[in-house]
Amino acid sequence: MSTMTRENGTATTDDVTKRLEDLEKAQAVQAATQAGAEATQAASMAGAQATQAAAHAGTWTTMAAGSIALVVGMFLGLTIARR
Repeated sequence: MSTMTRENGTATTDDVTKRLEDLEKAQAVQAATQAGAEATQAASMAGAQATQAAAHAGTWTTMAAGSIALVVGMFLGLTIARR
């Protein structure tokens, strides 16, 4: 027999209320767990995007500095060679 029924097969109000409260708690826990998982995923994706953007900016900065150094080096070399 179900835990919700008496010996004669009928449910009591207290039993129904208790099971309803248990179901509500279970739904609240499930909703909170889902929200936490979505928040974690969003934070993880944001972190990955920030990391990628920083790496991209670092790459371009390094390339720009290298290009400038090359041009300066070429002119410096030409200047030294002419003396």
